[in-house]
Amino acid sequence: MQTALPVPLDSKPHSPQPLPVTRTLVISGLVAALGGLLFGFDTAVIAGATHSLTRVFSLTAATLGVTVSSALWGTVVGALLGGYAGERFGRRDSLRIMAVLYLISAIGCALAGNWYFLLVSRIIGGLGIGGSSVLGPMYIAEISPARLRGRMVGFFQFNVVVGILFAYFSNYLISLTKSGINEWRWQLAAPALPSLIFLFLLFAIPRSPRWLVAKKRFGEARDVLAKVGEINPQGELAQIIESVKLEERLSGEKLFTRSHRLPIFLAVTIAIFCQFSGINAVLYYLNDIFSAAGASANSGGIQTIAVGATNLVFTSLAMLVIDKVGRRILLLIGSVGMAATLLGIALIFKTQMHRELLVWLLIGYCASFSFSLGAVIWVYMSEVFPNGVRAKGQTLGSLTHWMMNAIIAIAFPMLAARSSAYPFLFFAAMMVVQFFVVLFVYPETKNVSLEDMQLKMSTTS
Repeated sequence: MQTALPVPLDSKPHSPQPLPVTRTLVISGLVAALGGLLFGFDTAVIAGATHSLTRVFSLTAATLGVTVSSALWGTVVGALLGGYAGERFGRRDSLRIMAVLYLISAIGCALAGNWYFLLVSRIIGGLGIGGSSVLGPMYIAEISPARLRGRMVGFFQFNVVVGILFAYFSNYLISLTKSGINEWRWQLAAPALPSLIFLFLLFAIPRSPRWLVAKKRFGEARDVLAKVGEINPQGELAQIIESVKLEERLSGEKLFTRSHRLPIFLAVTIAIFCQFSGINAVLYYLNDIFSAAGASANSGGIQTIAVGATNLVFTSLAMLVIDKVGRRILLLIGSVGMAATLLGIALIFKTQMHRELLVWLLIGYCASFSFSLGAVIWVYMSEVFPNGVRAKGQTLGSLTHWMMNAIIAIAFPMLAARSSAYPFLFFAAMMVVQFFVVLFVYPETKNVSLEDMQLKMSTTS
């Protein structure tokens, strides 16, 4: 909730008429959201190349884990530096840098002559992923009028899921070309084209008005606000100026204090549970999982598309109901669904029976994740911290998320090499733990203003 600010004399009161959706707003939102599509595409495309990379570079379970996780360590650094780049160079221009990193990574992976060159190229792509995860939502939130902000930022998250589905579909189409030993090169090169399109389109959108205000370029900021459909650009400009001043006053507030214990616990644990659900191990090694269960390359490719489509459908459904049902209910429902399906997957690998059920269990698992943790995590992190430390708190949660992601990506193939069932038993147990932690500790944030949530957290910490 924003505090009402005085409207300058040269501005008019806000009109009750519907907020116009301008061409500039639509183009700017769509272009920035393409960063989300590349985020998902670049993250998941490795799933189709793990078999070929293992053969070509003679990878062990450990070095395969390093190969897959290499991009994620780049992502950790990219997420940390993305905010600085956004402040220093602007959100739009920093997104152009991310597009170049995506392009360099795709070309580098395709041309890699040895394993070390491949790792460096993957890390460069990770820098782009991490930076985009910060800069994309930031730009969209700052370019969007308040009444459209939630839906437009949600579109970035939606595009991440679309990108994952595109990656699986791209891998499947390339597998049909029977490219032999070079198939992995084409698969990892696939993000190059959308990266190039993304880069060119970023030259067609304006800078963030909030960044322009921070740089004292008020006239440019007012012009951008008018172009994106603000009915009262001068009044909105005054609010942004006041908001920037407030953030500067609060920037010295410390995160790690006694009063912030509960928000820190909530952000860190939901990030850990997100990774201990096993979702990214499944997304990165999906082809290997189907192969271990006896599926052919062709049928495995089709099944990965089915899983990716399920992810997309249930993410969309969750976005429609999250503000009606509430965050806790979605997390509790998802915990039960994931625990049950993960246990079923573990039993299939343990007994080597009923393999035909694997794809259905994986679809059920991805549906449960997308409907709960996948939809809730970033929303919840943004709601539990007070204003003065919200940016720092979200950075902590995001850093925890990406670091745990990298650790799981390294550990999964080594654990699966001992027994394919072990990782899924662990993930199932963690979802049982999540159920009880959410039930007894997590507060509901649905329909609670950020100010009221701050008061609630301070009284329970």
